[in-house]
This record gives sequence, structure tokens and C-alpha cells, in this order.
Amino acid sequence: VYHALKVEGTAITLEVQQQLGDGVVRTIALGSTDGLKRNLLATNTERAISVPVGAGTLGRIMDVLGRPIDEAGDVQASDHWEIHRAAPSYEDQSSSTELLETGIKVIDLMCPFAKGGKVGLFGGAGVGETVNMMELINNIAEAHSGLSVFAGVGERTREGNDFYHEMKDSNVLDKVAMVYGQMNEPP
Repeated sequence: VYHALKVEGTAITLEVQQQLGDGVVRTIALGSTDGLKRNLLATNTERAISVPVGAGTLGRIMDVLGRPIDEAGDVQASDHWEIHRAAPSYEDQSSSTELLETGIKVIDLMCPFAKGGKVGLFGGAGVGETVNMMELINNIAEAHSGLSVFAGVGERTREGNDFYHEMKDSNVLDKVAMVYGQMNEPP
């Protein structure tokens, strides 16, 4: 389970989700399925999908497979990690609960974030999640010299473009890695 399958003669990558028996598996297509049809040969890579990590991803825009979509060439990463990894053990996690000052007063008062944690904003179209994330990334980069990973799930192309240019104009592009899955793409 979780092995990547490459479909011969296409750019399609499938991820195994379930073994059904007799060499049959249930998969998820991670990208366009144009050209996918019955009886195509799929090769098991014997590995889970891995993506670039590290300083080389900062300022770059990638898809869920770690492929660059910003037309700036290959991502120069020193390492690649599998997307399915075990959670860190409790011993490896910080036991202190230091709060992160975001610079957004309503968040700092009503819903403070723990330093080193993850933050997700969910909401309907046009209610301001992306604007809040831009402000958070900008404040974390400037006030704390921190790094961020922005995952835009179901984003419109225009919003992704606006976000990129906002980060560039704010001079924090080198402090953020961006991963996008647009609304017109499969998971």
C-alpha cells in the first residue's frame, strides 16, 4: 500500500490504496488521467511517492508530486522524503507550549497558535483564508525569521498567482515553499 505506480506511455502516477487480490489494486490518480484506459501496463516503483525537501524548495511552487509548476526549472533539493511518514515520537517533540505571536490580534487573543505547530484555515470561497495565510506568513518571516509551507488545496489558478506575487512583493518568497492542488485537478 502507498507504492507509486507509473503508467507506461503516459505521465500518470497512481498511488496504491488497497490490495484487492490476484494482482489487482485500487489506486488514486495523482494528476490528470488523460490517456488512462484499461489494459495499460503499470509499473510498481516499489516506493512511496517522495517529494523534494529542504532549502531548495523555498520560493518554489510544486504540485502534490513535488514537480515544479512555477516554470523556474528543477527543484534543487538536497533530499527527498516520502509523503507518508510516521509521526515523530513524543520524545522528539518539544514539551514546551510556547505561543507564537502572529501579529494578528484576533488570532493571538481568541485562538493562539503553538510555536512549531501546524495551522489550517478552512472556509468557503472568498471568505479570506488566503489573505489570512499571507498575513501569517509575512509576519512569521519578518518578526520571527521563520519558514512556512503553504499548501493551497482546491485553489483557483488566479488565487495561486496572486499569492505568489504577494509573497514576492513582500520580499518573503525565500521564506516559503508552496504546494498547490488546483480545483480542476484530481486529488
